[in-house]
Amino acid sequence: FDHRGIETLQIKAGDWDSIAVILYVYGYNYLRSQCAYDVAPGGSLASVYHLTRIQYGIDNPEEVCIKVFAQKDNPRIPSVFWIWRSADFQERESYDMVGIS
Repeated sequence: FDHRGIETLQIKAGDWDSIAVILYVYGYNYLRSQCAYDVAPGGSLASVYHLTRIQYGIDNPEEVCIKVFAQKDNPRIPSVFWIWRSADFQERESYDMVGIS
C-alpha cells in the first residue's frame, strides 16, 4: 500500500499481459494514468499504471497501482492499449521520454 492506502503491485514485464487481463475481468475498467521513470542509474525502468474500478452508485471507487519493471538494456513492456484505450498516448509518451516500448 502507498501513503494514501492504494494497493501497489510490483511485477515483471513478462507478467503484465496476464495480470492486466485479470484486473480488467475483475472490474478495473478505467486507466486513470500511466507514467514511466528511471528507477536507478544502470538499473531498470518502471512503468506505473493507476487503475480504477468504476461502478454505478459507488462513491469511492477501488484503485490499484501497478508498477511494471524492465531492464534498461531491453526496455520492453507489453502495451495495454487493447484493454484500456486511454493507454495509447500515455504509453507513447513513456516511449518518447524514457524509451520503454
